[in-house]
Amino acid sequence: MSLTEQLGDALYDALRARRTIAPLSDTHELTVEDAYRISLRFLARREQDGERVIGKKIGVTSKPVQDMLGVHQPDFGFLTNTMQYDDGASVSLSRSGLIQPRAEGEIAFMLKKDLQGPGVTRQDVMDATEWVAPCFEIVDSRIHDWKIKIQDTVADNASCGVFVVGRQHTDPRSLDLAAAAMQMRKNGAAAGSGLGSAVQGHPAEAVAWLANTLGAFGIPFKAGELILSGSLAPLVPAQAGDRFHMTIEGLGECSIAFTE
Repeated sequence: MSLTEQLGDALYDALRARRTIAPLSDTHELTVEDAYRISLRFLARREQDGERVIGKKIGVTSKPVQDMLGVHQPDFGFLTNTMQYDDGASVSLSRSGLIQPRAEGEIAFMLKKDLQGPGVTRQDVMDATEWVAPCFEIVDSRIHDWKIKIQDTVADNASCGVFVVGRQHTDPRSLDLAAAAMQMRKNGAAAGSGLGSAVQGHPAEAVAWLANTLGAFGIPFKAGELILSGSLAPLVPAQAGDRFHMTIEGLGECSIAFTE
């Protein structure tokens, strides 16, 4: 068994056992390309369990998140059907496999056309998008204490946990996504705010970057896929009993709660 297979299996086992492992970058010299191959092994093990890919995600796109995690370039990963919950859902930490979750407020893109890099532009993304909606992505790391470098988070499927997408679906051409203001609340108290411009100047710019980055690995965006464009504000820790609510100006609202 290759090293990438071994490390992908270690991440899969950590997910299923709800435990963390030491940073892969502490004991192995890995490139981002190595990390991506590890993530594919991790994904393949989940697909063997019956999970299927329904979209992709970009993370660590905004400066506040980069500063918080000490990772100064975006990561990327896959979304599967078991990771999505209904807007307003109460998510069991134990049943969902979450270990050390943090909440991100962001904008989700639903594609109506295929896209594949290289050469995808912001306008290409806007033209290929059927609708956008507010989204809570609950990021989670299988790496102990979130002590991650870019290789660790890419290998760990971009530190993705679960997500919910708001019920209101909006034509992205009907408003200025860069100026869209998000307000997030945790248990009724203000917990973060940000603008669409926080992610690479415009959320569609981040989606274009992801299309081009995955295109270099031969991975296309497909019509009907969801693309998560990155957090508009610093990550907020979540635990059992917490409830999060978020509004994005012009896009609507969504919420998520947690139980043990």
